[in-house]
Amino acid sequence: MATTVWTRVDSPVGELVLVGDRSGALSAVGSPDSPKGFPVDPAWERDDTVFGEAVRQLAEYFAGDRTRFALPYLPTGSEFRRRVWAALESIPYGETTTYGAVAASIGASRAAVRAVGGAIGANPLQVIRPCHRVIGADGSLTGYAGGLERKRRLLEREGAL
Repeated sequence: MATTVWTRVDSPVGELVLVGDRSGALSAVGSPDSPKGFPVDPAWERDDTVFGEAVRQLAEYFAGDRTRFALPYLPTGSEFRRRVWAALESIPYGETTTYGAVAASIGASRAAVRAVGGAIGANPLQVIRPCHRVIGADGSLTGYAGGLERKRRLLEREGAL
């Protein structure tokens, strides 16, 4: 069984917890102070050396020098969720889109918008996989596991608001 490792990183939008394996591949990035929380499992091992590349790319992103991440991820989620998450990665930096547009981009019906929203809400890689760029059809900031204030701050940093 592979060991799960984690570390904490300070960022301009609050502390982030990075989780993955010893190769540096990420399985999750979350905010411990978010409304839903992001608890560290006691079975995980803290290792502040494994995620150097992710930490570097996050620093570049927050400095405004990086618009896309190029990091290894551990595969998670159903086929449907992976399609939705891939669509998130195609949303350009500094732009927003709607849940309906994400559904259309993966060939899902209009009736599947709620399922798309559920998949976006289950995105395990906050900030890195830009689910914060998805907003309501009326332009409102809706749903973000990291909290709406963090979503607003991320979009402001990118110049999307």
